[in-house]
Amino acid sequence: MVRLLVGHKGSGKTGQMVQLANDCIDTSNGSIIFINKNHRLMYELNYKIRVICMEDYEHITNIDEYIGFIYGIISSDHDIEVIFIDSILKHADVSLGDLPKFLDRLKAISKIYSLNFVVSVSAEKEEMIGVNFEGCEILN
Repeated sequence: MVRLLVGHKGSGKTGQMVQLANDCIDTSNGSIIFINKNHRLMYELNYKIRVICMEDYEHITNIDEYIGFIYGIISSDHDIEVIFIDSILKHADVSLGDLPKFLDRLKAISKIYSLNFVVSVSAEKEEMIGVNFEGCEILN
């Protein structure tokens, strides 16, 4: 399942995502991954959550490389239950036009590996033209 937090900058998506990730600790039997643009949230997240800062991987520059990166994360830990991706439009030059393909690929990965994604997008649902919301859940 791919869950989406949508809304423009300043609407509280990151805070909500941090809370969701921290809440997962109590109910999760597997690993929780939190992908963020920088190290800013490192101390707001529970120490049991694996935090990955994309500024440490500056050579990931498009959605194909980003998806490959996600496959690498999954291959290194077969117990992943959920991957949080904060502010995807700030990672790897991902644009609104890339979202339909990106989210379709996340849905396929989710189904194959039985894990969930929670992704925040700095846009309203109406702005996400071409996105197939079937198989997605809007959390806010």
